Amino acid sequence: MVIVIEVPMARREQKPIFVNNDMFGGTFKRNHEGDYHCTELQVKSMLRDQTESTMDMRIIEDMTIAQFDRDTVQSYRNRHRSFKPGHPWVNLSDEDYLQKIGAAEMGKDRRLHPTAAGLLMFGEENRIVRVYPEYFLDYREILDPTIRWTDRLQSSSGEWSGNLFDFYFRVYQKITKNVKIPFKMVGGDRIDDTPVHRALREVLANCLVNTDFFVPRGVVIKQEDDMLILENPGSIRVGKYQMKLGGQSDPRNKALMKMFNLIDIGERAGSGVPELFAVWENEDWEEPRIEEQLDYVERTTVILSFKQKSAEKKALKKR
Repeated sequence: MVIVIEVPMARREQKPIFVNNDMFGGTFKRNHEGDYHCTELQVKSMLRDQTESTMDMRIIEDMTIAQFDRDTVQSYRNRHRSFKPGHPWVNLSDEDYLQKIGAAEMGKDRRLHPTAAGLLMFGEENRIVRVYPEYFLDYREILDPTIRWTDRLQSSSGEWSGNLFDFYFRVYQKITKNVKIPFKMVGGDRIDDTPVHRALREVLANCLVNTDFFVPRGVVIKQEDDMLILENPGSIRVGKYQMKLGGQSDPRNKALMKMFNLIDIGERAGSGVPELFAVWENEDWEEPRIEEQLDYVERTTVILSFKQKSAEKKALKKR
């Protein structure tokens, strides 16, 4: 006789679930090996995830939009204009435009202040860490095993703005340059924007918009010769199974997601991860891996291999 008890994953609105009327001492989480006690950091992360209005929507009342990096704002506006030249917002003043995209809101003092999303997207690193002390973005390129890294980009270097917008485009240029993707010809025209390029845009944007910026260790992107690894603080809000299945979108930072969507990056249908697996299958590369680290600091890791599947794996799949 076998008795099977299926316990569904609690919705984020229900978490944390605890015993003995003790939220910080009585919250436990289950992994494949058993239950373990959650740290105070993990419980606070669950509390942040409860609300429908995500943390990036709040207004930073002690800052003004004058503290945004103006070059970043203009770069964003130029991309939006080139993507949708007839959009009704593209000719607005900066102040009105930033309000429309969710980067700024009117405060209690009737002055315009950054939202947390606006600060992350357009602010300078020294301003961002005042609100998010654990904020850190790190790209590491390790193409030569004899060298610790062949290229590195850090938000705290002081050599560039350190915000999400600039990090995204700098890193995207690096990972697409190093990934060996042959261009395609359609009707005699060279097509550089392949399904692999689109999949890489999606996975990089998802990494950033699902980051819990209050959690230590920050975002880490590692580019190796035949592998790309993307790590972000925070668990998967819809759960690992639903993430791979697709169909549900629940970003940790909804305002950031909207800003990326406006410049044709990311999507809200929850189909990004299934499409990633489909693209990798079509290229005959090893299947992507999604891992969750659920100990002291919760992290989500996506591992993309550019190695061809071995003959043994192909045979197993056919069976």
